[in-house]
Amino acid sequence: MSLLRSLRLCLVARTGGCPAGPLPLQSPQPWHTFHAGHWLSSASSKDLLMKLRRKTGYSFVNCKKALETCGGDLRQAESWLHEQAQKEGWGKAAKLHGRKTKEGLIGLLQEGNSTVLVEVNCETDFVARNLKFQQLVQQVALGTMLHCQSLKDQLSTYSKGFLNSSELSELPFGPERKGSLKDQLALAIGKLGENMTLKRAAWVKVPNGFYVGSYVHGTMHSPSLHNLVLGKYGALVICEISEWKANLEELGRRLGQHVVGMAPLSVGSLDDEPGGETETKMLSQPYLLDPSITLGQYVQPQGVSVVDFVRFECGEEGEAAEAE
Repeated sequence: MSLLRSLRLCLVARTGGCPAGPLPLQSPQPWHTFHAGHWLSSASSKDLLMKLRRKTGYSFVNCKKALETCGGDLRQAESWLHEQAQKEGWGKAAKLHGRKTKEGLIGLLQEGNSTVLVEVNCETDFVARNLKFQQLVQQVALGTMLHCQSLKDQLSTYSKGFLNSSELSELPFGPERKGSLKDQLALAIGKLGENMTLKRAAWVKVPNGFYVGSYVHGTMHSPSLHNLVLGKYGALVICEISEWKANLEELGRRLGQHVVGMAPLSVGSLDDEPGGETETKMLSQPYLLDPSITLGQYVQPQGVSVVDFVRFECGEEGEAAEAE
């Protein structure tokens, strides 16, 4: 079934989202590169071993080696494990560099007046369904959100920006800003054994009087961050509003679905006539749910003005991916 048809069926059903269901998650696969030496069999040593294993998720053998190397110091052992994993990750990343990464996920995160859209790629859909990969997408979305929120600007209108792969890789990781996203990428490559890329990100900030509608196709929610949404296609639609209305969220979702399904290249204007060169202009396109009217004809009675949008399709190449 085509993307366009599935979107229309989804809208007619009015289920509030496509019934793709959650993607199955794979259990994390620990790496095994160390060989444990002698280990004291005391109860306290076993307790430390279990604590380290629960906290880090690394294998029994690796945790045992870490505690032996660090003289039973739990904190040092944890740091040692992460250092070894990072080294292994960079080694694997170097070996896998150049392999094509056409699969992956789009991540959407909204907090207050800020919204971000990110794309992280891998080699196979099997890895895209793995929890470790989804956690990487989560880290990238959080890093982009922190970057967006750190920009100190006085908003009189909306602001929008893009980050390419190099810029995204250099963003600090986590609220403590220790390390970078490229370090987390290397760790994920080391654990999952596939080449991966942090492809791109977009961010939008809006003041009062604006609203950001959003939609992700093939939706699943992050298991540990309730407002992060993952999928294969994503769209943000920036609207100017005269007042807050109860149906704004639903309207924003429908506009996002239209952008995902119809793939416009520009907003256009309400004066544009349908057909011809205006087929790529959003407002003059046939409305996704009711092709007998244009999107502009659908939006105008709603009391909002569409001013901009962002569309990501996972794995897309060429002009669409480079337009940002």
